[in-house]
Amino acid sequence: MQDRPAEKRTIGRLKKRSEFLAVRAGEKRRGRLFLLEVLDRKDADPPRLGITVTRKVGNAVVRNRIRRRIREAVRQYAGNDMATGNDYVVVGRNEVLDAPFETLKRELSRRIRGRGQGPGISDGKQP
Repeated sequence: MQDRPAEKRTIGRLKKRSEFLAVRAGEKRRGRLFLLEVLDRKDADPPRLGITVTRKVGNAVVRNRIRRRIREAVRQYAGNDMATGNDYVVVGRNEVLDAPFETLKRELSRRIRGRGQGPGISDGKQP
């Protein structure tokens, strides 16, 4: 496996509910571990990230563990793949807890780059 550059990139945060809802109108990239929603803001500002886990997944402890794993995978690995001027929302699933961390990092990076999607994945339709 190839290592990532050591440079750290500034990634903003989505904080308001309205920002999360705006990203829902963008592209959806479905995966086994999570759903990634991407919205091109059409500006030159740094990318912004929001992480959400629904209550269907589990109690607060489980949801926070999922969020922490996703946040660390972005920090260590996938943050450099984020495009300037985009907003990203990761909707975590329960499978994030069981997946090896290397798999999570690789899958997150691949989805952020937008590669490796089958038909119906990125156009917002169910597969």
